[in-house]
Amino acid sequence: MNKSTRDNEQMPPAGGNVLAMPAAVPRPGDVVAELLRNGAQALLEKALEAEIAAHLASYESLQDSQGRQRIVRNGYLPQRELQTGVGPVEVQVPRARDQEPHAAGGPIQFRSTLLPPYLRRSAAMDELLPWLHLKGISTGDFGEALEALVGPQARGLSSSTISRLKQVWAQEYEEWSQRDLRGQRFVYLWIDGIFCQARLEEEKQCLLVAIGADAEGRKQLVGLTDGYRESEQSWLELLLDLQRRGLEAGPELAIGDGALGFWKAIRKVYPQTRTQRCWVHKTRNVLDKLPKGGQSKAKAALQAIWMAATKREAESAFQHFQRVWGPKYPRAAECLTKDREELLAFYDFPAEHWRHLRTTNPIESVFATVRLRTVKTRGCLSRKTAFAMVYRLLLSAQGKWRRLNGTESLPKVIEGVKFEDGIQVVKRAA
Repeated sequence: MNKSTRDNEQMPPAGGNVLAMPAAVPRPGDVVAELLRNGAQALLEKALEAEIAAHLASYESLQDSQGRQRIVRNGYLPQRELQTGVGPVEVQVPRARDQEPHAAGGPIQFRSTLLPPYLRRSAAMDELLPWLHLKGISTGDFGEALEALVGPQARGLSSSTISRLKQVWAQEYEEWSQRDLRGQRFVYLWIDGIFCQARLEEEKQCLLVAIGADAEGRKQLVGLTDGYRESEQSWLELLLDLQRRGLEAGPELAIGDGALGFWKAIRKVYPQTRTQRCWVHKTRNVLDKLPKGGQSKAKAALQAIWMAATKREAESAFQHFQRVWGPKYPRAAECLTKDREELLAFYDFPAEHWRHLRTTNPIESVFATVRLRTVKTRGCLSRKTAFAMVYRLLLSAQGKWRRLNGTESLPKVIEGVKFEDGIQVVKRAA
């Protein structure tokens, strides 16, 4: 089912009444829309006040070293605009202060789960509903939760309507996962394994996700499935399925962390694909093998490698790190140098693309919110429903992904044009 079809459909709940989902933001002069916006704002404010009150009550007996109540109310965060189904609503999230932030265990902070910092737009119900579901709100409570966000019209969202919507999303995911990929070509591929164990059925399963950049620099979700940890077999099944559905040519470069399963699998399916290790993951792994007192200097030394203007300068920075840290901390030096070739692969690609190729940030930034929405939830969520919810969130995020820099260089990469230190190698005439 395509987007235009979904937007124009009306979903009949039990009893035969038709629920008309808001298709567009009403005109500013529409009195009814203004009333709905005011109602949504008032309800949202009440919900946020109840949330901060519950937070303060949970620490009511906690005192600081001076005998004062440690967690106290501290006004509001700056006002911001939330895009809802009835137009923009101005909101202010309440704030709490820890009067003894340096106590053991670190500061106690208040973060609204109803309106987290990253949630700015909820105009589409098919984006908001998965978010609420992954936060642990049951189907029967959706009407009340949505009423606080979009106004009185949410009362018509019956349990049967929500259940039918989830069935539609599950069907959309199944159709997407079997789509024809013939004629598709992805220049770069970012991969990662995301552990969202709290509500999936198997404790050791994770979400395997692949995001690709096509010849025009557009990023899109390429693969999403589950696997046993990040095993070679799980990644092999995903890659073979992409190939079976028509993705014959592999990416020129695959970017990922140190999960050995993927690297073994891609060599079997797309042997010509080069590999780039994520510098964020590698930096974290190296620093974990160093004492905290020296981590800041070591981090700067690592940054000097991947920020070097040329591969030769990066090699020199590699040697410097080995000389400084290797004698005392051989495990940290070994962790870095064992993937030397894969860490510096990006130098053989256009310099405009380096910022995109050095890390798996295209996946990390998207899944940061998905992790927050799944890892702390309670209750049972089936595998089928979990994929439907995550797929809907990713599909919504995909519309906001920015294109790669230097798109004019992408066809050259596909054609096999050589780059050295990010600059195209020009062949001299014989």
